[in-house]
Amino acid sequence: MSRTAPVSSGTTPANPRSRVILASLVGTTIEFYDFYVYATAAVLVFPRLFFPAADETTSLLASFATFGAAMIARPIGAVVFGHYGDKFGRKATLVASLLTMGIATFLIGVLPTYENIGWFAALLLLVLRLAQGFALGGEWSGAALVATENAPKGKRAWYGTFPQLGAPLGFIIANGIFLIINAALPNADAPGSPSQAFDDWGWRIPFLFSAVMVIIGLWVRLRLVESATFQKTVDRGTVRKLPLGTVLKSNWRELILGTFIMLATYVLFYLMTNFTLTYGTKASDVDVATANAQAAAEAAGNPFNEEAFRAAFYPGLGYTYTDFVLMLIFGVVFFGIFTLVSGPLADRFGRRKTLIVVTLLIIVFGFLFVPMLGGGTPAVILFLVLGFALMGSTFGPMGALLPELFPTNVRYTGSAISYNVSSILGAALAPIVALWLWSSADGSPFWVGVYLSAMGVLTLIALILSKETKDIDIDR
Repeated sequence: MSRTAPVSSGTTPANPRSRVILASLVGTTIEFYDFYVYATAAVLVFPRLFFPAADETTSLLASFATFGAAMIARPIGAVVFGHYGDKFGRKATLVASLLTMGIATFLIGVLPTYENIGWFAALLLLVLRLAQGFALGGEWSGAALVATENAPKGKRAWYGTFPQLGAPLGFIIANGIFLIINAALPNADAPGSPSQAFDDWGWRIPFLFSAVMVIIGLWVRLRLVESATFQKTVDRGTVRKLPLGTVLKSNWRELILGTFIMLATYVLFYLMTNFTLTYGTKASDVDVATANAQAAAEAAGNPFNEEAFRAAFYPGLGYTYTDFVLMLIFGVVFFGIFTLVSGPLADRFGRRKTLIVVTLLIIVFGFLFVPMLGGGTPAVILFLVLGFALMGSTFGPMGALLPELFPTNVRYTGSAISYNVSSILGAALAPIVALWLWSSADGSPFWVGVYLSAMGVLTLIALILSKETKDIDIDR
């Protein structure tokens, strides 16, 4: 046992509710903005600019691999930031995670491409992507703790939804900026698709814009006061010298349950954002796709193997990038609404009961991929609305549930590890597994939906084995 953090000589001043909400919301909005910017670029431009290959599928898989690589770095970030957050407090750790993410994102915006420095460009992109993952590993838990440890009695789940709200807000801002840039740099040969100017420099703007958002986020977070809950741990002398060792020894069961409770949420999250964008904008007709690919290759002065392209082709929905992103943004509005709605429900009925019901609905939703995605535009929009509504309903209560699983002196470490190890099992694998299942089924999303349902079953088992946390003492 160690008293590493300074001991309080008096009562820690309370953070105003508005400051708590804003500080927990603004940071996660920026962090998710940065992640969505990368996710969009990973589908839209990175396969061509950083991972050129003989066929489209190989390029896309390589791009998704770097997207997933960040998830591997997240548990490392969880351990590092969790260690310092449990020893020295939440505030400084949150500032550090935000700075790390912002610098990495800005540097991606100035990277040379494969055309300039060959495969070294892909290596640099991977390094910066790992830095993004490392930062996000510490961001979410710190923001969730700021919200829940400063929440009024009986409203922890409600307050815990505000850091979660950063996910839909970040998505809307990131994709809105991409849409504006795409509209400002139109492609005369293929309206709605990225132009040469977009490929040359337009894609860099959202990454560079991150610097402005980070400055705003730092200003808000630097005004925070450390939570009274953490200060009580300092005053009791129960701050741990090695929080990781304590949580692995004493709270291993909570770590495992928390990891699998988050699993279906992660898989749904990345299927609804990353996979649907790929599937929705992939050409539905091989002849149209071949003609577009050949024209793009000729414009870039690259050779084109029509036979190989046709052999590797599998269909999507054939929407333009602009049209489908607008549909996604419409769906994400429901993500935000249901994130906020889920908090009061979890406060009233309990986190466990609320999430069991939502997880059962996610399992059913997995079997609707084929009929809804193949039912025309109204059905596709309804699919997006339902999927994102479920996403908000399962994601919202996590802001309270995961921190509540752990005592204060290991809460940052425990919740961060559960949240981010789940990112490897769910988010890191989801885009790659979905792409493989989709291509193996010759363009049908049926097995992608079955994959989601199977992950939902694992989450349901974890929830059944867990205990309700609604009434636990947050100061314990």
